[in-house]
Amino acid sequence: MQEQSTRPLDELRKVRIEKLEKIKRLGINPYPSKTPERIEILKAVKKKEGSVAVAGRLMGRRSHGKIVFSDLRDESGQIQLAFKEDALDKKTWALLQLLDIGDFVWVSGDLFVTKAGELTVQINKLILLSKSIRPLPSEHFGFKDEEERYRQRYVDLILNQDVKEVFVKRAKVIKYLREFMDKSDFLEVETPVLQPIYGGASAKPFITHHNALDTDLYLRISDELYLKRLIVGGFEKVYEISKVFRNEGIDRSHNPEFTMMEFYWSYANYEDLILYSEKMFSYVIKGLYNSTVVKNGDEELNFTPPWPRKTFRDLLLKGAGLDVDILTSEETLRAQIKKSKLNVDIKDVVGYGPLCDKLYKEFVRPNILQPTLILDYPSEMIALAKRKDENQRRIASFQLVAKGYELIKAYNELNDPVDQKQRWEEEEKLGKRGFAESMVLDEDYIRALEYGMPPTAGWGLGIDRFISILTGKNSLKETILFPTLRPEK
Repeated sequence: MQEQSTRPLDELRKVRIEKLEKIKRLGINPYPSKTPERIEILKAVKKKEGSVAVAGRLMGRRSHGKIVFSDLRDESGQIQLAFKEDALDKKTWALLQLLDIGDFVWVSGDLFVTKAGELTVQINKLILLSKSIRPLPSEHFGFKDEEERYRQRYVDLILNQDVKEVFVKRAKVIKYLREFMDKSDFLEVETPVLQPIYGGASAKPFITHHNALDTDLYLRISDELYLKRLIVGGFEKVYEISKVFRNEGIDRSHNPEFTMMEFYWSYANYEDLILYSEKMFSYVIKGLYNSTVVKNGDEELNFTPPWPRKTFRDLLLKGAGLDVDILTSEETLRAQIKKSKLNVDIKDVVGYGPLCDKLYKEFVRPNILQPTLILDYPSEMIALAKRKDENQRRIASFQLVAKGYELIKAYNELNDPVDQKQRWEEEEKLGKRGFAESMVLDEDYIRALEYGMPPTAGWGLGIDRFISILTGKNSLKETILFPTLRPEK
């Protein structure tokens, strides 16, 4: 099982394939279907004495004459194995010589403690479960190239145990989110991934074609409009954890395929959702860490309620020196940006809302470290959000931002079909002017609103970003098992 990392990969594979043929000539099936009864390695370790049967991947070998020591790893842990030539039959000993690091085996034997104090299984029976013909990268040098780690996540998980822990935590977070929603009497539902009209966010969609219907369809960019159709239909509290797809660039905070949780709550407003979000995050983070303070690199992020509240206007005024209470049109805002000589590229940005969004992403969001609620966005920024009764230029909305990430976006849902149609028509005008992420008019959704939708508040969480915050990772690729990559050459 000794790896020879300096030899070419093709040569190492050839040697292993030759071993595979020798194993077959011994009359041994190198890929049997059935695994004998076993226990987890962690349970074997806790047992400390007696006989055990375990299975897993061989991860090391140390030969001492007629005794061979090896390490066996399964999902629960690792244990040392000891093979003695005089304790095994000739066929088993011959098989042992043909095994490599990476092979899966089943073994049985008696637990004992070596002179060095290490709990070990003295093997009396060995069964090969799966022969590996591609050698693992050396554990000594690691598997550290980011591109290779993401592309070969299966190797990354074998060699980097901290990576596995990220995805264990991810599963727990999603479990806690579901628990919290279910305890609050929300109904989990499923809505279409393939949609005839994309909507629910400002984003470019992926387009596909359905042959039988001979029509183009879009991969959803959000499940918002379908969930609100369910509110029209009489459900009062619904949520969905779903994959969504946006045909956008890839960077540390964006992946074209990502996971969202959205919910819609009849008769609630965005103030209700702020309190609900604080309780939800406390439930999830305490479940993970027994605290509402999260270690993130050299920083500590404090999610203890109540979260600080800031207005969009105040933050943009502080960050860029621009006052959206005074600069209320695209023309005046663009002119002031030029006059102030701000270092921001706005030549391809069209529309007052997209201009505000660009400034926010350049001068506000990157500077927010601690969890902060941002309130009162200009109404032009979200065409689906209801305006505030006391200020029609602002929407009843909030975002939760931490470490420069937008985690939550929530608002009172626009339920006036006339106003909704007009605002979508304004968005389409921006699209004709060159705004690539403009929303489009959905006549069926307008028809649904015309049947009447009660006052409703809606909420969305980027789960991948949330996981990155909770695990101290600086890239979404670290929180997605198989992130989108360029095709391998």
